[in-house]
Amino acid sequence: MKNNDEIIETCPVATTVNLIGNKWKLLIMRNLLQRPWRFNELQKSLDGISQKVLTDSLRAMEKDGIIIRTVYAEVPPRVEYSLSEIGESMRPILNAMQDWGNDYKIKMENS
Repeated sequence: MKNNDEIIETCPVATTVNLIGNKWKLLIMRNLLQRPWRFNELQKSLDGISQKVLTDSLRAMEKDGIIIRTVYAEVPPRVEYSLSEIGESMRPILNAMQDWGNDYKIKMENS
């Protein structure tokens, strides 16, 4: 039987789910598709996310090459998060998820 790492290595769907497949990462990406965001802006826009979960998610996404963390040499320091080229390449996936979700809602309302 294959372990999780082997499945991720061989299955492209599992790879994608592993990179962005939790609620918070998807919502962070949704925001970053609009523009760069600062940490506090992201936290305020994501109702219910803790500082630790946001920090951990951003670190993981940066490590995975999905986002870029830019530190500006200002006083006080300013840090912004934006999508990397790899993160930006996920735009069609997230757009398709949005379209599917909207279609699903309509079908459920009409059933």
